Amino acid sequence: MDFSKIEENFQRLKEGEITPKDGLISREDALELFKISRWEDYLKLFKLASQVRDYFIDEIEITSTIHVTNICKITPKCLYCGFAAGTSKAGYYKPFRLSDEDIKRCAIAIERSGICRVSCSSGHGYQGKEVIRALKIVKENTNLEVLVNAGGDLTEESIRELKKYRVDTICCNLETINRELFAKLKPGESLDRRIEICRLVKKYNIELSSGLLIGIGESYRDRVDHLLFLKKLDVDEIPVMGFNPYPGTPMENHPRCSSLEQGKTIAIARLMFPSIRITSPTPTIGPELVQIALLAGASNVATVIPENYPLDVKGVGNPKTGNLREVVRMIRELGLKPKLRDSYDKGGSHKNV
Repeated sequence: MDFSKIEENFQRLKEGEITPKDGLISREDALELFKISRWEDYLKLFKLASQVRDYFIDEIEITSTIHVTNICKITPKCLYCGFAAGTSKAGYYKPFRLSDEDIKRCAIAIERSGICRVSCSSGHGYQGKEVIRALKIVKENTNLEVLVNAGGDLTEESIRELKKYRVDTICCNLETINRELFAKLKPGESLDRRIEICRLVKKYNIELSSGLLIGIGESYRDRVDHLLFLKKLDVDEIPVMGFNPYPGTPMENHPRCSSLEQGKTIAIARLMFPSIRITSPTPTIGPELVQIALLAGASNVATVIPENYPLDVKGVGNPKTGNLREVVRMIRELGLKPKLRDSYDKGGSHKNV
């Protein structure tokens, strides 16, 4: 793979000849990059992607999570889901719905830890009411930035409500735009409905997060077409999520997506979207492998749980989540700066991380 053209485009970007929205690579370039297999090419790709990230972004964001309810009314269930009640004994097997007080306790603990951003997510069947409830509580009691994720369960009315209560980001992951694959893996959902939600979020000038679930049977062409579709949607954040099998689900024997494959996808996304937030959730890449995502150009590490968190948390895509102290250590070991409130070094966690 010849990286000189990408390097030239990066220089043109820095000189103002092209814009971040233009990106640094074409569809054909992206397809070629997905085919790389030599380790030296991975190193070149990761180095270039991280340089692009560092040119636009000074700090690595850290996003924690509040799971509001795992009671999901989608029928039939998504084949890989271990989050919804009754899907996997390794996940949230028993149904729960957090009380207002529990949401408040979690939000305050997250803010006190030094984390600046939280994701509030819920199962389907509430037309967004559960994430609206969580958003109001978090905003009333903290200064946290809030992403909400109810997937395709939102309505235009609930999006207006979320805007009213100062939501920062709405996430609606398409996961794959291969329609045949989507219908197979998510038989109770509609891809068109999720696309409609994404467009409504942008209609109301709210930051849109929408990502890819990779390693589920899609082709490299599918991934590139998906990224180009996200460019048309004008997304503000792209989570790259590698498939991790949950025991007890119909896909428990499907192979796990490798961290290297996730890193390659993150790096290619960074070259296509030089300046936006690209997110790696700790459960999907594996909490111990976060540095691969950072080397590849990720700018946000998600599902990070501080030690003062009052409840037990299971990851979406994998029961394991990232520990704040360990994530901060890994960020700093790479010479990067984690985005944290002053409280992190004033009792929220340890100074010598």
